[in-house]
Order: sequence, then C-alpha cells, then structure tokens
Amino acid sequence: MAKDSLKESTKKILNFRNARNWKQFHNPKDLAISLSLEASEVLEHFQWKSKEEIEKYIKTHKEHIGEKLADVFAYLLLLSHELKVDLIDAADKKIKKNAEKYPVKKSKGVHTKYTKL
Repeated sequence: MAKDSLKESTKKILNFRNARNWKQFHNPKDLAISLSLEASEVLEHFQWKSKEEIEKYIKTHKEHIGEKLADVFAYLLLLSHELKVDLIDAADKKIKKNAEKYPVKKSKGVHTKYTKL
C-alpha cells in the first residue's frame, strides 16, 4: 500500500485540527514554537547517551521516537500550510542552493562550513 502524499497528509492533519476547532490557536508564531518544542523532545531521547547507549535505546524506544517525529512533521505541515509554503518546492530549491555552497570536490567527506571551504 502506497504511503500518503504530502498533500494527503496535510489534508488529514487539517481535518483533525478543524474537527477540534483548533485553527484559532494555530497562528504562525505558535506553530513555529510548537515545531521547535516537539523537535526538542526528539533530542531528549539522545541527550547524555553514548553512541552505544543510543543504538540500544533506539531499539527499545523506536515507536515513541517515531511519535515525536510525527509531531514535528504535523507541525511542519500545519506551519507550511498557514504560510503557503510548498515544502517540496522549498526543499528542491534549498538542495540546489546547498549544492552550490557545498560542491562535491570541496565538501565530500568533510563537515567544514561552506564559508571555510
């Protein structure tokens, strides 16, 4: 079974929100705050853990981590909808921009910021 498209996922989260009359709370500022807060909750799963501890932790907490990632995704969809940002188009443009900033010949295998390449 094929996964939902971005458009279908956006429609589902909007229907969920609208059925609860939550649009009144979903201005860009609060959606951006919520997006950041949920992303921080993803980080909590990894804080203070060594590489080995993280590998073990992921195996036993993958579902909960997935739920937090889903929260991030939902707020991203809602915010992009409110701002009328086409995420696919924005991502494509950003990849092109980054390809110029990080040419393969200079950046392959290194984590140096583009201003230092």
